[in-house]
Amino acid sequence: MKSVLPVLTVIGAILLVWIVSVVPMNMHLTADQAQRQDIAVTPDTPAARQDYSGIGLALRNLHLAGATYVLERPRLPSPHQVAVEMWDTIALKKVTSRRSLVYHGWVTLSATLLGFAIGTGLGILLAVGIVYNRAMDMSVMPWAIASQTIPILALAPMIIVMLGAIGVQGLLPKAVISAYLSFFPVVVGMVKGLRSPDAMQLDLLRTYSASPAQGFWKLRLPASVPYLFASLKIGISASLVGAIVAELPTGARAGFGARMLVGDQYGQPMVTWAALFAAAITAAALVGLFSMIERFTLRRMGMAAA
Repeated sequence: MKSVLPVLTVIGAILLVWIVSVVPMNMHLTADQAQRQDIAVTPDTPAARQDYSGIGLALRNLHLAGATYVLERPRLPSPHQVAVEMWDTIALKKVTSRRSLVYHGWVTLSATLLGFAIGTGLGILLAVGIVYNRAMDMSVMPWAIASQTIPILALAPMIIVMLGAIGVQGLLPKAVISAYLSFFPVVVGMVKGLRSPDAMQLDLLRTYSASPAQGFWKLRLPASVPYLFASLKIGISASLVGAIVAELPTGARAGFGARMLVGDQYGQPMVTWAALFAAAITAAALVGLFSMIERFTLRRMGMAAA
């Protein structure tokens, strides 16, 4: 209960700010609609305008505040509108329907998991090489850090176009971008974990004439497990972001990114926000899954989870 209460408090604060923000964000649309229906509205003239944020207009027309929560195409949808859209597209639509978020979620999740597997495998191999090879430590690590300074929004179209030019399309280009975002946390976490044993532990292995392979399997790898899981939880979230970003510049027809594009292009903000929240819930579920695996693994190893 102690761990749940802070989370619920933060969620409640976010919802409160969201609910309050709906009125000033949508008041201009509500006022225009009310004027067309001959409802009394204080005109938004330069003489009457108090600010440019919509707050002044909202304060002068509080009797229209309720209408801001039920607009068909609002600037900022209310929480219940997003919840209704999510319920309709998750629970009431067949999973094979192009309007089902479950269908689009699986498309994005497929690229996410494939990219995460590629990025994690590459990250672990690079980390082992960096720890055991000084040349790789001096050369690969700086390049790995520099690679993360390139904006993914600029890199994603280039990767997709180049792979498309050689006939590689579909799932793999999105997985490559996901792997690009997920490998770096794994590299950093594993390098830190493999180097975490102290000098006394390493000296003890040398005393017993342990080989480098035995030192890796018996000491360095077990010591790196907590660091690995911490980086995996970051990497899986980054991988999901990469898959969504990869769907945006290609005009994808399926996936969370495709649903966001549909909402923006056709003026359906509820569609965009529902896809956004579904992606956030998916990321939270993946992180929660890795947290459970982490607790189980560390418990079996006789270690306490953080």
